[in-house]
Amino acid sequence: MKHLQVSFLFLILFFPVCLFAQTQEQVQMANNPLAKANSIGFQNYYAPSLFGLPGQSVNTLMIRPVVVTPRLIVRATLPLMTVPTMKSAPLSGMGDINIFATYVWFNPKSYTNFGIGPIVVLPSSTDSILGAGKYQLGATAVLVQPLSKTVMVGSLITWQASVYSVNKAAEKRPSTSLLNFQPFYVFQIGGGFTLKGTAVWMFDLTNGHYAIPLGFGVGKVMVSGKAIISMGIEPQFTVLHYGIGQPEFQLFAGLNIQFPAKGKKATKNETDK
Repeated sequence: MKHLQVSFLFLILFFPVCLFAQTQEQVQMANNPLAKANSIGFQNYYAPSLFGLPGQSVNTLMIRPVVVTPRLIVRATLPLMTVPTMKSAPLSGMGDINIFATYVWFNPKSYTNFGIGPIVVLPSSTDSILGAGKYQLGATAVLVQPLSKTVMVGSLITWQASVYSVNKAAEKRPSTSLLNFQPFYVFQIGGGFTLKGTAVWMFDLTNGHYAIPLGFGVGKVMVSGKAIISMGIEPQFTVLHYGIGQPEFQLFAGLNIQFPAKGKKATKNETDK
């Protein structure tokens, strides 16, 4: 597992950038979570230092397939994790699978796109340390606002809470209520390059723990055939937190491959303003 995560980071850092040129609309589409495109994404978070746990680290590689219809976006997240334990060696394995479906509103008279829908979390972890041991339900809301052909801002909010334990042992574990808020911004600086921030603010409503990081990174969008490929590196620093085990600093690396839906035409939201 560790070798897989290290190899992914190496790929992001040294992936060749000599692919075909891209348009401003394609760069904006590659960074839009409500884009009308099927995709497969790989996102890695490496936290080399944790509050209250000296010498410990956490690494999470998330595999994210996305399937779209004219109005519905379905995204699944399969996390592969390496976490510290009370023993000397860290533990690696799969965490709980998260799936959400977002119904999207496109207003032809507005540049704002909005989506809302349900979340289901499956207790699929390979070890109790890597998951909650409970089925969880919740909701998601996504807002995307292009400010110009080269600037886009938005936010993703998710909330999930436990509804059913998988076994007697899991019933004794605390219930869950998790709120994540991800404000993001993207500035195109030319040549398919972007400056961006995508850090996720995490709130554990059950225990009162939270972590609020701020990030500033660089991204690159490329085109190969019909595929739009985006990649990026983003250092993220936690500026406010409460609770042991929150990351002091983490490095985010992402690789996403989009395949625009057949028959898709650029909408007002994705072209000139």
